[in-house]
Amino acid sequence: MRGVVFTGSRKLELMEFDDPTPGPRDVILEIKASGMCGSDLWKYRAEPGGHAGPGHKAPAGPIIAGHEPCGVVAEVGSAVSESEARVGQRVMDHHYEGCGACKHCQSGWAQMCLDGAIVYGAGGHGAHAKYMKVPVSTLVPLPDDLSFEVGAAISCGTGTAFGALRRLSLHGDETIAIFGQGPVGLSATQLAVEMGARVIALDVSSERGEMAKEFGADVVINPSNVDPVEAIRELTHGEGAHKTLDCSSNPDARAAAVRATRSWGTACYVGETGEVTLEVSPDLLRRQITLVGSWTFSKNGQADCAEFISDRKIPVDKLFSDRWKLDQAEEAYRLFDTQTTGKGVFLM
Repeated sequence: MRGVVFTGSRKLELMEFDDPTPGPRDVILEIKASGMCGSDLWKYRAEPGGHAGPGHKAPAGPIIAGHEPCGVVAEVGSAVSESEARVGQRVMDHHYEGCGACKHCQSGWAQMCLDGAIVYGAGGHGAHAKYMKVPVSTLVPLPDDLSFEVGAAISCGTGTAFGALRRLSLHGDETIAIFGQGPVGLSATQLAVEMGARVIALDVSSERGEMAKEFGADVVINPSNVDPVEAIRELTHGEGAHKTLDCSSNPDARAAAVRATRSWGTACYVGETGEVTLEVSPDLLRRQITLVGSWTFSKNGQADCAEFISDRKIPVDKLFSDRWKLDQAEEAYRLFDTQTTGKGVFLM
């Protein structure tokens, strides 16, 4: 089979790999949809031999990209029971492999494994290929009414947004300001609207700002044109938003997210890498601000996200601006690298 491999310096190759075979406790997924995530750009842009990204074990040899897997079970290992997985079952994958025994793995947070985790698409073969081998323990059922591409979104970007909103304990009578309207930020906007919150969406891209409006944002702010903190305060009776969420990884946006939060409010960082500079007393202590980080979601949280979307008939498929075949991977990542579009997905 062919798989997409990032070779560095904004280059990739479609390389040949043997079709995977399952170990006793593995299954083989026939991938139907494999989403493109902003964190893919670390490897896509990196110098050859560069770092795979935070929290990743270093891989050996070429690694198939893609960590938003969704498809059907094609083959099961000899020690996999029918109650665990069956051929033809529609599934997503919780894209981490840990030891399976530590307290974090046991609670569904394999990415926080005390022995270190393998992140599929970075430290282990991912989903930008026809088939993918995963432990049966990482499977998450895909509700029948959700498409494979929606399942791919839930498997990282949309699931990450859902996990962050849970970390924020967002309520329907609150205002949330969401900094960055890439795939994760747009998902957060869509989900927060469904949760009943008033949403202020921020992005420097007019295209993404328009998408945020379509997704139900009450107000869209371009922070390159106005002071975002002052603009948010003007919209909230001078107080600031109850909750803020930074999905951008931009240091200025991160600082603004904290400063735009009202006293006793909560700010959450979900965008990875980079730095932020804050004045501890005026920005945090003297306003009693809670600052939290949120890293993707647990396996159970992924299932909860899928059920939330299914039950409320949320049109997550509108998140996708581009659908591709694997042999279009070079064009797909060139466009995605501009960070002006919605989400991209490979359909097999």
